[in-house]
Amino acid sequence: MSTAYEQTGRARQKQRTRKALVAAARDLVALGGRPPTVAEAAEAASVSRTTAYRYFPTQKSLLLAAHPEVDATSMLPGEVSDDPEERMAAAVRGFMAMVVDTEPQQRTMLRLSLEPDTESRQLPLRQGRAIGWFTEALAPLAEQLGDDGVRRLAIAVRAVSGIESLVWLTDIAGLTREQAVEQMVWSAVALVRRAAQEV
Repeated sequence: MSTAYEQTGRARQKQRTRKALVAAARDLVALGGRPPTVAEAAEAASVSRTTAYRYFPTQKSLLLAAHPEVDATSMLPGEVSDDPEERMAAAVRGFMAMVVDTEPQQRTMLRLSLEPDTESRQLPLRQGRAIGWFTEALAPLAEQLGDDGVRRLAIAVRAVSGIESLVWLTDIAGLTREQAVEQMVWSAVALVRRAAQEV
């Protein structure tokens, strides 16, 4: 739905309606099972189907809006050392706490991101926010590794963490969520240690 529609006429009422649809979709996703349709979100939000489709013409547009918003610019705690391994461990733990807290929505977004269409490329999982968080954690290694080296390492850490890794480690490897997170932290720290030794 275009922003212009929401800002015309009774803009505040339209914003409330949109928020109600998004909240209903988030609640339905959190219950598990298959992703909700626009019609199901409309019913849960007590909004007519016709109105709901003005805001979200497709299920995917609704689910994209319902993905948890992360305003965080950092995954590092306030007090963190300059040790790259400690910083990376903290960043991965912060990142995975957010993923685990919103796991049903993350799994839904993962399923959608695997679809081979243009709209799927706009999904949050494809935007690489974690790369920025991990790059920040690697700041003490910037002089040693250079910008390209830091980015390469941040990508390597992202490859062993996130919802994709959580799904594999829990559903296939049979680890608990806590064990899976610790496995990701171990892998990330091992990558940081190896990269620092190579230079």
